[in-house]
Amino acid sequence: MFESLTERLQAVFKELGRRGKLREEDVDEALREIRLALLEADVHFRVVKDLLSRVKENALSEQVSRALNPTQQVIKILHNELVKTLGEPARLNLTGTIPRVIMLVGLQGSGKTTTAAKLAKWLRSRGERVWMVAADPYRPAASQQLTLLGEELDIPVFHDASLPPPELCSVGVLKARNAGAKVVILDTAGRSQLDQDMMDELVAIRNLVKPVEVILVADAMTGQEAVNIAQGFHKPIGLTGLILSKMDGDARGGAAISMREVTEVPIKFIGTGESRDALETFEPDRLASRIMGMGDILSLIEKAEATFDKQEAEEQVTRLMKGEFTLEDYAKQLAQMRRMGPMGKILEMLPGGLAGMASQIDSQEAERQIIHTQAIIQSMTPLERRKPEVLNASRRRRIAAGSGTSVQEVNQLIRSYRQMKKMFKRVGKRGLDGIFPGFP
Repeated sequence: MFESLTERLQAVFKELGRRGKLREEDVDEALREIRLALLEADVHFRVVKDLLSRVKENALSEQVSRALNPTQQVIKILHNELVKTLGEPARLNLTGTIPRVIMLVGLQGSGKTTTAAKLAKWLRSRGERVWMVAADPYRPAASQQLTLLGEELDIPVFHDASLPPPELCSVGVLKARNAGAKVVILDTAGRSQLDQDMMDELVAIRNLVKPVEVILVADAMTGQEAVNIAQGFHKPIGLTGLILSKMDGDARGGAAISMREVTEVPIKFIGTGESRDALETFEPDRLASRIMGMGDILSLIEKAEATFDKQEAEEQVTRLMKGEFTLEDYAKQLAQMRRMGPMGKILEMLPGGLAGMASQIDSQEAERQIIHTQAIIQSMTPLERRKPEVLNASRRRRIAAGSGTSVQEVNQLIRSYRQMKKMFKRVGKRGLDGIFPGFP
């Protein structure tokens, strides 16, 4: 989502880096370019003005002028001010009477129902017993959608088409309490636009069930309008948090930067894809790093830790260092990498020069190559996977036919495998410094 903004900021930083010492006019010129980049990214004009005035004040300080690398100091100042603008990280309030009720609100098309399922799965992974209540009688098949998502995740969903939404929510919470649920998520009705009837209904639900959280699910791709929508909901019902959905889209992304400052409501989660795991807690410093092209290594590590089996990974490393690397090991690594999510999202988290290299990679083509590689390895016999040296021409033709690929692709896989095995042997003998001098 932030690709265009990141490229613009990186260009500004590169130009600043050519200056040995920063003069006031250099800072003004850089801030002018940053201002245009932020406005074009749909960041609220007031937020841009306040943010850059703070950056300028700090960038012209005596500390920066005396710094060994003033450009790096300015980048650090912009990063810090961007983090302040995005706001402090806010966590779900799960205190009070059990079951704790989380009320999701939003317009139609914002991804509210899908987000309810993602949030339910996220809560369950943290030991909470969760129920969901389908409280949208207006959108066709809304309750069926939530019910299907609940069945997929094995999470109970309550719905009764005969009851009006406020009563439906109240009965749903009571049934969840009797069933021993700790948290109840209400998927309330959306509309195509804000209207009084909608707000009256939401106020009635809030007054009846007294939720600990009232969270707006806002579509990040609606740009500046998302900020207006948030203000429209906040005034009558009192929002306690925001979830920005569709952050993996191709919109300009400025709403994410503006929301906290303009509405004074904290962002609690961001939705980063269609899968049920594509919900991340909002970390302002990490998002600021991604916006500025610094990557997000911490999120990448967390994603890897959640995906990889620690014991298996340690065993693989030991085998690799001994040069015991087979195509079975290769297949396991590819499967683990795919479980981390789409290749494009992994590449986005890489920092600095690596991100620049990653931008040259066609993530869809990389994904296709991984699928083909897995198909080729799966078409081999156990002996062929453990001892690739037995792969003669006839065996390679059979594998290509069985995997729906070409003999050339099979040959390329074998070449890549041999190169990797050779590299791992060198690492095992000489360490990383023997291959990459100065590697920490």
